[in-house]
Amino acid sequence: MATKPPKADPVQDAPQVAEPKHAAAGLPAIGHSLRMAQQQMGVKRTALTLLRVNQKDGFDCPGCAWPEPDHRHAAEFCENGAKAVAEEATLRRVTPEFFAAHPVADLATRSGYWLGQQGRLTHPMYLPEGGEHYEPVSWERAFDIVAEEMTALASPDEAVFYTSGRTSNEAAFLYQLFARELGTNNLPDCSNMCHESSGSALSETIGIGKGSVLLEDLYKADLIIVAGQNPGTNHPRMLSALEKAKAGGAKIITVNPLPEAGMERFKNPQTPQGMLKGAALTDLFLHIRIGGDQALFRLLNKLILAEHDSASGAGSGAVDEAFVREHTHGFEEFAEAARAADWDETLTATGLTRAEIEQALRMVLASERTIVCWAMGLTQHKHSVPTIREVVNFLLLRGNIGRPGAGVCPVRGHSNVQGDRTMGIFERPAPAFLDALEKEFGFAPPREHGFDVVRAIRALRDGEAKVFFAMGGNFVSASPDTEVTEAAMRRARLTVHVSTKLNRSHVVTGARALILPTLGRTERDLQGGGEQFVTVEDSMGLVHASRGRLEPASRHLLSEPAIVCRLACRVLGESSRTPWGEFEKDYAAIRDRIARVIPGFEDFNARVARPGGFALPHAPRDERRFPTATGKANFTAAPVEYPKVPEGRLLLQTLRSHDQYNTTIYGLDDRYRGIKNGRRVVMINPEDAQRLNLADGSYVDLVSEWQDGIERRAPGFRVVHYPTARGCAAAYYPETNVLVPLDATADTSNTPASKSVVVRLEQSATD
Repeated sequence: MATKPPKADPVQDAPQVAEPKHAAAGLPAIGHSLRMAQQQMGVKRTALTLLRVNQKDGFDCPGCAWPEPDHRHAAEFCENGAKAVAEEATLRRVTPEFFAAHPVADLATRSGYWLGQQGRLTHPMYLPEGGEHYEPVSWERAFDIVAEEMTALASPDEAVFYTSGRTSNEAAFLYQLFARELGTNNLPDCSNMCHESSGSALSETIGIGKGSVLLEDLYKADLIIVAGQNPGTNHPRMLSALEKAKAGGAKIITVNPLPEAGMERFKNPQTPQGMLKGAALTDLFLHIRIGGDQALFRLLNKLILAEHDSASGAGSGAVDEAFVREHTHGFEEFAEAARAADWDETLTATGLTRAEIEQALRMVLASERTIVCWAMGLTQHKHSVPTIREVVNFLLLRGNIGRPGAGVCPVRGHSNVQGDRTMGIFERPAPAFLDALEKEFGFAPPREHGFDVVRAIRALRDGEAKVFFAMGGNFVSASPDTEVTEAAMRRARLTVHVSTKLNRSHVVTGARALILPTLGRTERDLQGGGEQFVTVEDSMGLVHASRGRLEPASRHLLSEPAIVCRLACRVLGESSRTPWGEFEKDYAAIRDRIARVIPGFEDFNARVARPGGFALPHAPRDERRFPTATGKANFTAAPVEYPKVPEGRLLLQTLRSHDQYNTTIYGLDDRYRGIKNGRRVVMINPEDAQRLNLADGSYVDLVSEWQDGIERRAPGFRVVHYPTARGCAAAYYPETNVLVPLDATADTSNTPASKSVVVRLEQSATD
């Protein structure tokens, strides 16, 4: 039997600090995974459940979106995947008796870790206006409450429909269909807060807002550049792919403001040799300053052009002239901007040495097949979209898109965040997608663009939105400007969360609130048409089935597709011609409609029935065809930008600990960084700490400084001397989301700029 959840909230402001690790995984990862899994699930349930993760006849891990290899290990999961599964398959339960014992005001004082550790939600719960406790409610009454508020709206655009990345393709398709039949495109999702910058840049430059590589491309690459990403914590199974790439002769450049254990050495727990010795992954570590990536890639492009020019037309091969001539647009303007790149400015922006950049250049020129991987370290800055465009310039210059072993590889977070977007979860849908919906379902979808995450918060804050409905996720904790976000949510007439577990968003409510408990990935889904499965799309555009096997945590749970279908029936009534009842009964009927609406899903049911699923088409990868406005891949030229930090300040990036996945806190340790039993830490370069007179172990308040003049403060952080890049600091979110203003966003994508926060550090009252 699993242990009981903690009764008291643990102290989180007295962390213990040791030296950071220089290797990831191995025996400690196995031990930690099994210990946490057994605490949540017990021994037998742990074995039965973990052996089904990411198997072709099993369920997709509810953690990250890294793809599965074709030939799979019996234990095809990582440490953080095991934690994610354990959190969902836990034997702990949050019953109506729990809510009766804990008023909302009490729950609001608890940490996110404590809330999550209480277990699985078992009943629909309702907080009436003026109420102090959530109380159990029937599903019929819950849908009536939503219908009451939605039908009272002056416009459908006063409703906001948020989506988390764990929602299946089937549920996501139904969810956007319901919202659009209701009459709104207000469909913000977690992509708005993470990879929206990638989608914006890639759509403009190559015509598709997704990565262009498959897993086998990594194995064929000569050079892999991993920029602004920590695979050891955020996508641990990627380390196995990098290990295999290294064994095939690939070189790896890591570009990061912090050294990361997983990129130093990976001890593969799936092989005896890996466990004992491990593999060194990084050949060159570029210890870059936060936000300096655009300057780095711009200078590399200048140097590639210089190498080409020095050949005096003899053809050095530095530039793939045939590819540039036949498949690209805008080269001359780009080349002019690249040739103007300045060495001194680049060294200032990056904090790197000339020798380091020249070494990187030699590795680039020696590679015929190059892949660039990135994550939040590139996407959450004001200048993120130009940065990723510059990465594309870098790859186009040497013909590294549409070639085996080469391409762009944005590594997504949640396991179906990319699939949700493919299914139409987007506030700015393409006209062709809306045309297909109209043809298939016989209603006229709204054409006006809706709210993304930032605009949704503004709308709630300003009274322009009155109902907030979330399909999964933890919106309050995930969003920037915590105080503003929480105040905005409290202005809503109704907040609704479809969830598996308790989180902070359930205790920051509108006048009325509902918690609707749903099945998890691990659980059997029985409907009128028999046992069902759902599908997901991974980070590389492969679609496959996911089948849960565990008995549901409660007989009162509904699946996400069933919740959407019943809600649509209740809200839309007889005016809807969509066969919601048929969709709830048999998910194959949903997939038949997806096949007729979304290109690439033709014959969906037959293709997904094959073990391993199928790959969606990708014109740049498959045909070197670029569906952009010019019909070619677009070089771009933008001014080089990087954060400027005033004297006496530091540039802070928010990040995850190793015991964390997005806003879900599995534990209070960050083993690879040497942090134990605490989260309120700020990691600072020892030289910066000495300059600022900040002793290791002292406590400070983090105060962000923005042009709006509003002071945002995160109090009580322990200073940890850590090998960050000079002038830079790092601390965990969501504790530091309070420091990021709602209006501090990336140009074009509107993604919160959580990776470049100018802060001053003041002595804390807790010191």
